[in-house]
Amino acid sequence: MKNKIILTKIFQKEAVDILKKDYDLIIVEGSGKDLKTTLKNNPDTEVIISFLSDKIDRDIIEISDNLKIISNYAVGYNNIDFIFARDSGIFVTNTPDVLTAATADLTMALILGVSRRIVESDKYMRSGKFKGWGANLLLGRELGGLTLGIIGLGKIGLATALRARAFGINIAYYSNNRKPDLEKKFNFEYMELEELIKNSDIISPHIPYSDDVHHLFNKNTFEKMKDNAIFINVSRGGIMNESHLADALESKKLFGAGLDVFEFEPRVNDRLNKLDNVIMVPHIGSATYTARLGMANIVIKNIKQVFSGKVPENLIPEHNVLKS
Repeated sequence: MKNKIILTKIFQKEAVDILKKDYDLIIVEGSGKDLKTTLKNNPDTEVIISFLSDKIDRDIIEISDNLKIISNYAVGYNNIDFIFARDSGIFVTNTPDVLTAATADLTMALILGVSRRIVESDKYMRSGKFKGWGANLLLGRELGGLTLGIIGLGKIGLATALRARAFGINIAYYSNNRKPDLEKKFNFEYMELEELIKNSDIISPHIPYSDDVHHLFNKNTFEKMKDNAIFINVSRGGIMNESHLADALESKKLFGAGLDVFEFEPRVNDRLNKLDNVIMVPHIGSATYTARLGMANIVIKNIKQVFSGKVPENLIPEHNVLKS
């Protein structure tokens, strides 16, 4: 009998074909049932392949006594009650590294798009408003000499910083752990968080979500930012208060914002929808074929390792206790 796997949503065909060949695969999406019902109907399920939009809480985890691994098709995993899973002897894995380049590329795309008002200009053209060149038409900001403040200099933060340097942007960063080797090698400047917020022309957080950083960017934070600064968020929606961001954009305190994630995703604050100085994209940070297939392959690798009696390679850090 094949091991039973539940995949909550359809992903890359190549990965689905591998799973169907090697395992008893049940796909929730399109079945007319939800995850909880599917699990109740399949109590021998050993694997859940989940997405960030799936809430894998205690009620879900407790349904199957045979569950061995929750393999999250994402880098983040705040959608999972990973502490309860760990304490129940269930592995939780994610898909790091493979989406670093794609997410860093999108971060730069948003910085460029906001600073040069690309989306606003496109709408201007399509609406038939363009009547010819004008000296003051849709003036943007040049990037050379500006300071990009990166919060969280992990792999994505570093990849973003290196891309930004090619545009002549100075890099400042805040991280829980200083990185003197990178400071020396790339001439990055370390700043404490409040100093970085006050002195950066562009701010881009690259941190996981937790209660500690909930609404890190709020009215007080936006007021401390430089006038005409740019705010970018490809991290997690919960780290910002969208209503307070809308205030800062409406008042022109900020030059603009570029968002790939949202506080109440998939809902977006109606005020942001009406603003020209914000670019919003639908959580596409990792949305390249290369990255998404790579994520699916990591998911499969972690599952195979568990079924081989091994500790999965991409175990989340909170599971370190299980490695000892």
